[in-house]
Amino acid sequence: MNEKTGPSAVLDVWCDLQCPDCHRAESDLRTLSERFGPALEIRRRHFPLAGHQHALAAAQAAEEAYAQGSGDAFWTALLARTAELKERGTPVLLEVAAELGLDTDEVDTALVDGRHMLMVDADHAEGQALGVTGTPTYVIDGQRLDGGASQDGLLARVTEIAESLLAQQRGLDSRYSSTP
Repeated sequence: MNEKTGPSAVLDVWCDLQCPDCHRAESDLRTLSERFGPALEIRRRHFPLAGHQHALAAAQAAEEAYAQGSGDAFWTALLARTAELKERGTPVLLEVAAELGLDTDEVDTALVDGRHMLMVDADHAEGQALGVTGTPTYVIDGQRLDGGASQDGLLARVTEIAESLLAQQRGLDSRYSSTP
């Protein structure tokens, strides 16, 4: 990561936390994170789909997990249990929170009072404005890559775009850091 400008590339990933395809995408995100480290900022964005009954509550619970410092872990753990979430709903959200040592009473209260709805709604609205219709959907360097139909080739395409962005950034950094 460039200390002056932060990450050189940003990958936004729109996800529904009840989506099995989003669960499959987690391994690609892990691979990207390992490969690029902090030079690639991966931002998890909410796009709960209407057909997934518990996706909106899951998004709110994830935001509460972020507020308690364990958002990414909650996100990953919950995606590993999409079938269970579909069948059992809210109790699964609280079980995942408890397994991660979160304050489950606070997670439950956040689901009731809706304190994180604004964040979830903002993500969803931004996704819609960018043409997101399904999950997972990736946006990097202004390019939208839809993963809902198939994950095939997406890791390679995101890697290619990230490498290009980082190479451009390195070129800019070297131009501006050299002394005449």
